[in-house]
Amino acid sequence: MPQHALAARICRDCDGFPTVAITTGTRNSDGTRATLRVTCPTCQGTGTTRPTAVFARSGK
Repeated sequence: MPQHALAARICRDCDGFPTVAITTGTRNSDGTRATLRVTCPTCQGTGTTRPTAVFARSGK
């Protein structure tokens, strides 16, 4: 009987790449590019999300 794998909880805003380096277009005095490190504000740099809450079903 096949086992069902749980869906990965990858952040949908950053697709699991929580920290990126963005070049500013300028160069440092040694010739390397100046970069900024930016983290995903949704997952705070973890790359994953919390599981969604399961709502109670009410009715008949």
